[in-house]
Amino acid sequence: MREKCLIIGVTSLVGARLAEVLRADSNGFEPVCTTRRPKRADEVRFDLTDPHTFGGEGFSHVIATTPIWLMTDEVLTRLWGQGMTRLVVFSSTSRFSKTFSPEPEERRIADLLAASEARISAFGAIHNVGVTILRPTLIYDEGRDQNISRIAKFIDRFGFFVVCGKGAGLRQPVHARDLATAALQALRSDAARDKAYDLSGGETLSYRDMVARIFEAKSLRPQIISLPAWLWRLGFSVLGLIRPGQNLKSNINMALRMNDDLVFDHSPAHTDFGYGPQPFRPSFIRPDA
Repeated sequence: MREKCLIIGVTSLVGARLAEVLRADSNGFEPVCTTRRPKRADEVRFDLTDPHTFGGEGFSHVIATTPIWLMTDEVLTRLWGQGMTRLVVFSSTSRFSKTFSPEPEERRIADLLAASEARISAFGAIHNVGVTILRPTLIYDEGRDQNISRIAKFIDRFGFFVVCGKGAGLRQPVHARDLATAALQALRSDAARDKAYDLSGGETLSYRDMVARIFEAKSLRPQIISLPAWLWRLGFSVLGLIRPGQNLKSNINMALRMNDDLVFDHSPAHTDFGYGPQPFRPSFIRPDA
């Protein structure tokens, strides 16, 4: 009999890919997919804000793809009472990259990520639960994410894309499918117990080159316009006057970060559980098209 693997957050980018992998893998774990609003016959309702309503047992292996701060002590205690001995959770490299952001909300999220990691690790140590924390960087899944797909939608609509300055900041986009595979690899690895890993993509390229790849994926010649940082600031200032009350600070910070390097080393994950992400070659063609 296959061991059960509880997937928390099956509608997330990584959760959906994880369920896809497990449903197709007859020799792996038996997936138990949870979400607040089940839509499939094999999905189970699990509201993390009310964990005591979730029943069942035999869930020794758990992968949580929901925001890590939703894995409260109440949720962890409920799962531990049902037999959890191994847990993989997803955090984010934003814990490091946004620690000193000029935007208070981004600093708050970075602090929340760090505090949640520490709390879950402490729970694991006290209750003898092997915890692995995975910190992805720029996640994409064609047509579903809010990063690469947002750029693609802008290109579809306007036929060009605008970058701040040279757009020279380095990026390492990682596909949700690679992260799903990594979660399963980590779950099966004794070396990954009680450790945290940064998970970057299989290729490092500049923001501008990343945008050019998206054009190429759509069989389009890259049309990339560079505007200096001062013009971006001026533009958002004018927009703030036109739309008073709208918080545009996160937008300008996002633009300015196009020239910041957001690079992370995933070699420890490769060493401990064979993590091997693909290069950035997005495809926006549906398999059934």
